[in-house]
Amino acid sequence: MQVIKRDGSAVDFDKSKIITAINKANTEVRKKERATKEDIDSIIEFIISQNKRRMLVEDIQDIIEEKLMECEKYELAKRYIVYRYNRALVRKANTTDESILKLIRNENKELAEENSNKNTVIASTQRDYIAGEVSRDLTRRVLLPEKITKANEEGILHFHDADYFVQPIFNCCLINIGDMLDNGTVMNGKLIESPKSFQVACTVTTQIIAAVASNQYGGQSVDMKHLGKYLRISKEKFRKEVIEQYRGKITDDVIDGLVEQRLKYELRSGVQTIQYQINTLMTTNGQSPFVTLFLHLEEGDEYIEENAMIIEEVLRQRYQGIKNEKGVYITPAFPKLVYVLDEFNCLKGGKYDYLTKLAVKCSSKRMYPDYISAKKMRENYEGNVFSPMGCRSFLAPWKDKDGNYKFEGRFNQGVVSINLPQIGIIANGNEDKFWKLFDERLEICKEALMCRHNALKGITSDVSPIHWRYGAIARLGKGEKIDDLLYGGYSSISLGYIGIYEVTKLMTGESHTTKVGHDFALRVMKHLDETVKRWKEETNIGFALYGTPAESLCYKFAKIDKERFGIIKDVTDKGYYTNSYHVDVREKIDAFEKLKFESEFQDLSRGGAISYVEIPNMQNNLKALEEVVKFIYDNIQYAEFNTKSDYCHVCGFDGEIIINEQGEWECPQCGNKDHSKMNVVRRTCGYLGENFWNAGKTKEIKSRVLHL
Repeated sequence: MQVIKRDGSAVDFDKSKIITAINKANTEVRKKERATKEDIDSIIEFIISQNKRRMLVEDIQDIIEEKLMECEKYELAKRYIVYRYNRALVRKANTTDESILKLIRNENKELAEENSNKNTVIASTQRDYIAGEVSRDLTRRVLLPEKITKANEEGILHFHDADYFVQPIFNCCLINIGDMLDNGTVMNGKLIESPKSFQVACTVTTQIIAAVASNQYGGQSVDMKHLGKYLRISKEKFRKEVIEQYRGKITDDVIDGLVEQRLKYELRSGVQTIQYQINTLMTTNGQSPFVTLFLHLEEGDEYIEENAMIIEEVLRQRYQGIKNEKGVYITPAFPKLVYVLDEFNCLKGGKYDYLTKLAVKCSSKRMYPDYISAKKMRENYEGNVFSPMGCRSFLAPWKDKDGNYKFEGRFNQGVVSINLPQIGIIANGNEDKFWKLFDERLEICKEALMCRHNALKGITSDVSPIHWRYGAIARLGKGEKIDDLLYGGYSSISLGYIGIYEVTKLMTGESHTTKVGHDFALRVMKHLDETVKRWKEETNIGFALYGTPAESLCYKFAKIDKERFGIIKDVTDKGYYTNSYHVDVREKIDAFEKLKFESEFQDLSRGGAISYVEIPNMQNNLKALEEVVKFIYDNIQYAEFNTKSDYCHVCGFDGEIIINEQGEWECPQCGNKDHSKMNVVRRTCGYLGENFWNAGKTKEIKSRVLHL
């Protein structure tokens, strides 16, 4: 049996600790009040007889107290309770030493793999993680109700980002970059006026991105359409300068050529500034800004041609990549790119199809951009097309007092996710039990989400001026409270979910891709959707249902349930749960069928949803990728590509990953040996999974594969 300690770690059950604790209490009571060896053995036997693979240490201690009372050892029970209370005080005084020391010694591999943009070796990043450990500890012991802390430890739910909960900051946002560029902003007490050129606008944008990232813990998104105006300003400035310099000396055609030449240089330099600044700037939490660039052309936009030029340059530079210290072009983790498909660029003969072809070519080598169908999005969001937030969550439509839709300048208050498979395991096929337990656990999730909401109530604009006073979210006055922005659906707060496939398998015996499984899975999704809508009506808070990539949580929930309930076929035996509504990776289903199937679930998960498909040998399969992109436009709101081939996520190498002389996996192009940043396909059966065993040349190697 595994005993789960208060810090969430698991240790083997050790009966000697119980014997020691009771004997210490024995020394403090009269002889006739002491527990005998037989009494102690009986207590231990009762605990073992529970036949559990996993028990919380508090539950074991509760049993000891109850059994001592049954033996009529009341004085001893009291002493044991006092002993337990004193031990709790010691724990409350200091509970983070070991985790922080492991971090400093670089022995905490879970943290090292948690974020692709965080290097836990670097001092500034370690400082952020140390603060995170303190926050997580205070959150568990002091800030959250004990019921929610226990639910988090038991895998009933996951309270996201506890490492930042001690501070009054939020998750992710859509920066109101248009307002900040057009009307100016303030950073570090210095006025930043509206830019007078495209190059300066790009520089200011990256400064804003860095400032925003330093004052929140999640991702942010920037709509690149706001830069088109500044590219035209530069063009008009260049034309004026050339005419003044060469008036009457050269023809209009030559003037046009010179202006175009200078504009292209400005465009290339500006986009390069964004790419290099984002990848070289470090925020105050010791990492690159977690930012998404939204590449969206709008019909009727007066700057659509300039924006088309900007999107083209962004895609060209992403395709090329950035050189690492060895001079090899690699794929930067950020900025992430989201490209919008619309009627004029969906590869059906539209004017901007050339941009989509370039986007597909970029995806084949760099795995980005992701794709959004404007057609499907308009169906789901009252005719609107807007960016997901950096964390890939979506806002609900919201209108200002003049009746205008507004998306930029809004944010997400936080996330709590529910473990669906665990409900199915406990229900064991009994639907009445399932729905009753489902509702009970949803209410715990609501309570946890309200903790997030309440932590933001009452804070003032001075907590983060870049957000609340200088335009990223709002233009509030000094000392003004943000409370109005927490209600009425202006901001969202998200209920995440893991394991639709597994819970369906547990309750029906079938995958949710079958008729029986599909009907049950849709009932679960509709219940989730109806629940968050009810919460929204009851509280006037923007609750939203959020299905999005959560790789580490898929492993965490599966690990907890495997330890607690043992190996269950097609559920805990895989070592991971399937994210949100996704089809299990082992099912034989083609890309088109998968996207079409998952689109129905996306429509119910409007607080966030993305689907992905695997394409073999992507760089040699551009036509296949283009066909999938066409299909995305007509059938699903949000999708991305992955590959079934060996693939290095550092440099974009799409070929066979080699085994070097040391018996390590190594990318032959850039030398990457980090297994969490590569796909390796098993040669014999093509298995893609968490663990990869090589029966190969020098020795067996086990590596964690991040992307399934």
